[in-house]
Amino acid sequence: MTENKLTDSEILAKFSVPETRNFAFNQLINIYQQKVYWHIRKMVIDHDDADDLTQETFIKVWKALDNFKGDSQLFTWLYRIATNECLNHLAKKRRRFFLPINDITEELSNKLENFDMISGDEIQLKLQKALLTLPDKQRLVFNMKYYDDLKYEEISKITGTSVGALKASYHLAVKKVEENLKKSVF
Repeated sequence: MTENKLTDSEILAKFSVPETRNFAFNQLINIYQQKVYWHIRKMVIDHDDADDLTQETFIKVWKALDNFKGDSQLFTWLYRIATNECLNHLAKKRRRFFLPINDITEELSNKLENFDMISGDEIQLKLQKALLTLPDKQRLVFNMKYYDDLKYEEISKITGTSVGALKASYHLAVKKVEENLKKSVF
């Protein structure tokens, strides 16, 4: 028997009713948890950090879902919360350990060796390491465009950045990744 998934509007309607609130939230988690987790994991690399940030994201969603106005898609709103959680986490990590960006990059790069999203394929590992050299927001844009195949308009709603700036950021990210890969190949 196939399970019928609720639409976003059905989830929101059921969430607004106290008797069906928990059911609606469980449906939301079933639909979006894996996507949110992998969105976060690509940024923070570490499974435990990604797991914690995913939980934090859904706690914030639970607390704020009553105030969701529907100005954007539910998925866009969730991604925006998850994105902010990632960026805040990475910034706190740098401040907490007084680490320059290169040290964080090296730490995350070392964690890539055990990252189950990456096959043992050497070029994939090199690509992931090259991505870690990008500034966080540029890496975020690259991940959403390249891996999640989001349109610039969707990324704009998630990040609050103009489409033009996103295109420029993605273009720069691609150039930096290409340069980095060329250096590591030769």
